[in-house]
Amino acid sequence: MVAEMAKEIEISALHQFYHGLSELVGVENMVKIYQQYRGMQITIPTHLYDRKLAAQRVIYEYNGHNQQVLARKYGYSQKWVQRTLHDYQQIKGDD
Repeated sequence: MVAEMAKEIEISALHQFYHGLSELVGVENMVKIYQQYRGMQITIPTHLYDRKLAAQRVIYEYNGHNQQVLARKYGYSQKWVQRTLHDYQQIKGDD
């Protein structure tokens, strides 16, 4: 059904948003997004990674010398990584 609809799309008549989206992800994927979310207002989060889940990964992946690498990898500041590790050490130390 999506593939059939995508074949019939008149690209030149698309709304500017959908035109740009079709160029970004292709017509068929644009149709899937349209069908799933049409009529809804969507806010795209600034961060790709969930804060709590990224914090767990930072704690797990920290080797004592890679704060900057982890900050870049998960899209948070180095200060956030430091704070995450510090908070973890405080909790761990209180056990």
